[in-house]
Amino acid sequence: MGSFKIIGGNQLHGSIRPQGAKNEALQIICAVLLTPEEVVLHNVPDIRDVNHLIDLLRGFGVKVDKTGPESYRFQAEDINLNYLDSDDFVTKATSLRGSIMILGPLLARYGRGVIPQPGGDKIGRRRLDTHFNGLEKLGVVFDYKEKEKRYEVTATSLHGNAMLLEEASVTGTANILMAAVMAKGKTVIFNAACEPYLMQLSKMLNRMGAKIEGIGSNLLTIHGVSSLKGTTHTMLADMIEVGSFVGMAAMTHSSITIENARLSDLGMIPKVFRRMGIHLEQKGEDIFVPAQDHYAIETFIDGSIMTIADAPWPGFTPDLISIVLVVAIQSKGSVLIHQKMFESRLFFVDKLIDMGARIILCDPHRATVIGLDGSQPLRGIRMSSPDIRAGVALLIAALSAEGTSIIDNIEQIDRGYQHIDERLRQLGASIERFE
Repeated sequence: MGSFKIIGGNQLHGSIRPQGAKNEALQIICAVLLTPEEVVLHNVPDIRDVNHLIDLLRGFGVKVDKTGPESYRFQAEDINLNYLDSDDFVTKATSLRGSIMILGPLLARYGRGVIPQPGGDKIGRRRLDTHFNGLEKLGVVFDYKEKEKRYEVTATSLHGNAMLLEEASVTGTANILMAAVMAKGKTVIFNAACEPYLMQLSKMLNRMGAKIEGIGSNLLTIHGVSSLKGTTHTMLADMIEVGSFVGMAAMTHSSITIENARLSDLGMIPKVFRRMGIHLEQKGEDIFVPAQDHYAIETFIDGSIMTIADAPWPGFTPDLISIVLVVAIQSKGSVLIHQKMFESRLFFVDKLIDMGARIILCDPHRATVIGLDGSQPLRGIRMSSPDIRAGVALLIAALSAEGTSIIDNIEQIDRGYQHIDERLRQLGASIERFE
């Protein structure tokens, strides 16, 4: 188990380039299973979850060549479906929640898949109903094997259908979409997720020969095709990293340039940070966050306390709720943070309270932060990272704190942020990794 030792209180300065988008990469890498031809991917993040998924594909017999620091060539020409029955598959698939998205491509090409219990962040219930219900509409049969604790998933023939998703699940929409592109006839998906990463997946599939209409909306229409070809694809910058660096600049009173990131690609994210009193400027292809000694949270027009809540895209992403919460600690004013989509994601605030933050945890979904406005610094403590986003929020708090902090279980942070300690040292942070 690894840990970070952080000496806080240093102002950061310089430029940092966000990695390729983690959530996009997990979808796109699964999609290479849809074709026997070569697929070339660029700007692939070097993070634990993505690397584990690539290893999983190697287990199926996918040819994987790393052609550059952030580039790969995949060819899923000969797939070994017997790998689904191996202990190695179960071990790797259960350690990575994103592995659920290999199901759609495997069903589309081979008519068979397996779902062991998926892993991922411990942030409350994360249902798979959307995956199951949508794929069943396409003709997929799920058979639970009690002894093996897994689902055997089969489809003798996929056929298009109309469906209304119970929730706009990102991974659910991606899974159904990747199965539907090779189903017979027309599929219509109502209440589809429409995140930029799903737009990227849809555009890539269309370049491969799929026929997807309504890209970027909540209504997708797919006309099935018999086969798909290879393509080349480049990942977007990771919007969660961009938001994390904005929060880091604010909390450490630092001036940071975030390279190759456009405010126009971030949806509600810039608006929410500006409500927190943080200045953001677009300079060419980069975002500039100037150093601020103070930042004041806005109130609503009637003077009531600002509420920041997550929502499906184009609403504010739940992956940045932890970041906004920690930024509010040193703000002027108060804010109610409402995490609607996951019931356990706010349970890391006890560590922030131990550091000196003024936070009232109202219930599993809501916390009120009373800003310190720089009147007293946070103090360094020892803590453990419970999940990816909370881990980075604690890292931001430690960078701003007075004294030394230790963050344990940093494998969680490594799942979503590539070489974060090396990149932060280049900005002047005092951070060391140790076992």
